[in-house]
Amino acid sequence: MPAIRIWLKNPLAVFTANDLDARGGLVVQGGVIVEMLAAGQSPAQPCDQVFDAREHVLLPGMINTHHHFYQTLTRAWAPVVNQPLFPWLKTLYPVWARLTPEKLALATKVALTELLLSGCTTAADHHYLFPDGLENAIDVQVQSVRELGMRAMLTRGSMSLGEADGGLPPQQTVQQGHVILEDSQRLIDTYHERGDGAQIQIALAPCSPFSVTTEIMSESAVLADKLDVRLHTHLAETLDEEDFCLQRFGLRTVDYLDSVGWLGPRTWLAHGIHFNEQETARLGEAGTGICHCPSSNMRLASGICPTLDLIAAGAPVGLGVDGSASNDASNMILEAKQALYLQRLRYGAEKITPELALGWATKGSAKLLGRSDIGELAVGKQADLALFKLDELRFSGSHDPLSAMLLCGADRADRVMIGGQWRVIDGQVEGLDLKGLIADHRQAAAELIKG
Repeated sequence: MPAIRIWLKNPLAVFTANDLDARGGLVVQGGVIVEMLAAGQSPAQPCDQVFDAREHVLLPGMINTHHHFYQTLTRAWAPVVNQPLFPWLKTLYPVWARLTPEKLALATKVALTELLLSGCTTAADHHYLFPDGLENAIDVQVQSVRELGMRAMLTRGSMSLGEADGGLPPQQTVQQGHVILEDSQRLIDTYHERGDGAQIQIALAPCSPFSVTTEIMSESAVLADKLDVRLHTHLAETLDEEDFCLQRFGLRTVDYLDSVGWLGPRTWLAHGIHFNEQETARLGEAGTGICHCPSSNMRLASGICPTLDLIAAGAPVGLGVDGSASNDASNMILEAKQALYLQRLRYGAEKITPELALGWATKGSAKLLGRSDIGELAVGKQADLALFKLDELRFSGSHDPLSAMLLCGADRADRVMIGGQWRVIDGQVEGLDLKGLIADHRQAAAELIKG
């Protein structure tokens, strides 16, 4: 049987991320976009279904390029509400070390559900905690991703430099290098999908300069090159991190990155705040990507990512919500709004437009993950779509629908499609017992804090 053809007809407004005209809507068949229609156009062939999108703003499904799903269990925890990054981490590490597979499964499902409801269709997670009993953390996450029908770049993170050796994390949270590399190989062999339409992908992600050895950084780069997967880490998030690199390695952060073989187009970095002009130029020349995490950077008072400087130098820029203990939400459309406002403080209102911020959340983020099949609306791209209605009080009196999405604070998609399948209908995740998930997750969060 031929695949069903669906016409999403005449949206109220459309953002394609590439300046193509789709005011007449688009046609989906076999999980991909097969037609883009200008205003007044009709499909070239009859369609089996027609969805009237005249009340909806249509976007590519947004792509979150940095998160820590497990942190949904430690949102707004009083002891760390007013702490910057290093003391925030030191206080939370012992709590996170008590994570179990059951709690991780709930935390992951909550993060993914929240992302999905915000119009996000693909999420990258940076999981670096593997205490005793949680050795198969990434396997747990794979199951949650499949349950919700989303796409994910699950990164096999790691911490190998504990307090005893001059690192930040406690010893019970670190692993030996050979254990990390063997599990990395296993996960790639087992789960990593290649090509257009991939649902699960794996990347290698030693946590940060202050929590891993130079050996695991270098060996991860070699393995990533051998197996053709991407590399991810935190870098240049705070001045404390810069001082750590200077004291331990005698190098600034980008010099350190280069010294371990990470300065290249395979790598994308979370935060990327504290770069000088020369470092920005080097990142651009190397094609190394930067994930801007505005909410977390504001919450922890870390600084402002120099997005336009990085882009001008040639470095791709995308968006991430970061962990839910420093955001403390998992909402991509709100993150795009936050990026718009924070970047205007650095570059001015004229240069930072709603379209630019939405472009970071879609096509820019896709580039960070090395994907050309998602993040924009065009023939042949995956039918990953987010549709928002502007019928709430907050939008009354707004005139430009696309600008209203961010300026008036859209926070929940009405419909979300992934690979041609509706995953959110009328603001609800298909087949999900949301009340039951919240109840179980709240109990798990309380248990984790109590120990």
